[in-house]
Amino acid sequence: MNFSDLTLTEFTKELASVSAAPGGGSAAALAGALGASLAAMVGRLTIGRKNYTDVSAEFEAIVPRADALKIELLELMQQDADAYAVVMQAYQLAKSTESEQAARTRAIQSALQRAAEIPLRVAQVCAEVLELGAVAGAKGNKNAASDAGVGALMAEAGLQAALLNVEINLGLIHDEEFKACIRVQLGPLKSAAANRQNILNIVQARM
Repeated sequence: MNFSDLTLTEFTKELASVSAAPGGGSAAALAGALGASLAAMVGRLTIGRKNYTDVSAEFEAIVPRADALKIELLELMQQDADAYAVVMQAYQLAKSTESEQAARTRAIQSALQRAAEIPLRVAQVCAEVLELGAVAGAKGNKNAASDAGVGALMAEAGLQAALLNVEINLGLIHDEEFKACIRVQLGPLKSAAANRQNILNIVQARM
């Protein structure tokens, strides 16, 4: 089942089900995809408009980038669920003997690392979407200022949610070098998330 191909009704039904996947990680990616979609929309409502000729070229670059980020985030929805499924499969491996226990532990740890890397990528993409949302909010068509604000909120929500998913997996990983490498990358992402209020202030001033 490819989650990005489901209707909203079907996906939310899956999300609400007893199954652990899709879960928060897929929802985070979806939130980011919604933010990217709105950034692209504001761009398209800005390009070619007579009051925005000075920024049209900038938005002509932003729109295809926002579209590409949206596609990546929709793909990450599936990748996150798939990564979690591998973690669950690893936990179900036999552990009757020392060799089986060792193999199981290696499989679990490998799967957990992958399960941390996917939401990290979601967070990175959402941070870029948030940057595009900042431009949309500050320079885009004023009639779509609220849409730019909603897009920024969605991107920030996806970013914060993805960071939660990274952190919960890191707590189960034994490899300290891997954890340290991931944590170094989290700092700038947390700072990016803090830009949300600045963007909203700009949007409010233009409404």
